Amino acid sequence: MRRREFIALVSATAAWPLAARAQSVPPMIGYLAQAKPEEIAVLVTANRNGLGETGLVEGKDYISEFRSAGGDANLLPGLATELVQRRAAVIVTLDTLAAARAAKAVTTAVPIVFATGADPLRGRLVESLNRPGGNITGISAMNLELGSKWVGLLHELLPAAKRIAILVNIENADVARMMITDTQEAAFSMGLQTEFVFASNEGEIEPALSGLGARSQGLIIQTDVAFRNSEEVAGFAVRGKLPALAAQKDFAKAGGLMSYGSSFVRRNASRALTSAAFSKVRSPGICRCNGPPSLIFSSTLKPPRRSG
Repeated sequence: MRRREFIALVSATAAWPLAARAQSVPPMIGYLAQAKPEEIAVLVTANRNGLGETGLVEGKDYISEFRSAGGDANLLPGLATELVQRRAAVIVTLDTLAAARAAKAVTTAVPIVFATGADPLRGRLVESLNRPGGNITGISAMNLELGSKWVGLLHELLPAAKRIAILVNIENADVARMMITDTQEAAFSMGLQTEFVFASNEGEIEPALSGLGARSQGLIIQTDVAFRNSEEVAGFAVRGKLPALAAQKDFAKAGGLMSYGSSFVRRNASRALTSAAFSKVRSPGICRCNGPPSLIFSSTLKPPRRSG
């Protein structure tokens, strides 16, 4: 989606609670994330940069507070409640469906803006895409709806492959379930076997992929903040002799076989504008839950050579 369009969307959402009362201090943007602080650092930077691009100055025009569950989804409801009690003008969820649902569960008054790679309707966040309903809106890249497409692309480029592996962050439970279901069903329809390997942070990726090249002929990587370091993840796949696919555009440039999906960096730069302006007033019920930006496809077209 275009950045200008998203600015218009979020300008309205940030204004929902502000129209009713004068502010003696700058409005507070409350950021909520399931991931550890270091895993969402790039998203936080994108948000701050996006706000700066609109002319808003932190400390003058707004203040920010951040709450991270450190990977533990069970902490999200309490953290969301803290932001409401701190009188957040808007809550921005930085990563998982669980974070957005936790915020939605604790308030019907504070507007919530989410960004996700999954289908927000399937994730039980909104009533419909055109009319999200209530106090929630956001943007979805729909990358996770590409699970069957990813399997098909690997099957097309690696026709001799009999077994593919899928790297999943099981701590991101909602997304993991969608990923496992969609890729498994697609692989079965194509006569492929699947193997699921799990990691919940960057330090667990290499052990999860260790020896995988001897059992599987291709790898799909779940879209997740824990796997954002494309160069590192692609390096693990190449060293393990695994032709691999991920959504991030820079994954193929870093040595992966293929990238296919919405631009993660561009999407989050747009999402950075979630709380950008505080002037317009619009009913939250008509703010559109925007679909995916244009898909990006690139490929090295040179799968790593396999031993044996």
